[in-house]
Amino acid sequence: MKRSYTCVICPNSCFLDVEIREGNVISVSGNQCGRGREWVIGEVTDPRRNFATSVKVRGGEMETVSVRLSSPIPRAMIFPVMAEIRKAEAKAPVHIGDVIISNVLSLGCDVIATRDVAAVGM
Repeated sequence: MKRSYTCVICPNSCFLDVEIREGNVISVSGNQCGRGREWVIGEVTDPRRNFATSVKVRGGEMETVSVRLSSPIPRAMIFPVMAEIRKAEAKAPVHIGDVIISNVLSLGCDVIATRDVAAVGM
């Protein structure tokens, strides 16, 4: 089977043609750099995503703090991870880099604050 992808790794946005047989990448063409080849093989065999969202803050000058994942997770785990994040609540003060959820769903990935939120009255 052949599939086509548009690479998202660099500004070239190469159009990649990939031949796949039994879930394995047989060939890749159209990439202008090695990073595109590496990306598309991962996209075919083990697609992963990273995302940012927010978490509620208790006792903070803001109601929420922006967070991100420390590393990409399997695409199939996005909704389960989001469900865990929705349950979370940080206590002010929150600082950039604070781990809000450690090893979320045992994926080896942390949910990390991306901004400071001061406690009310500080």
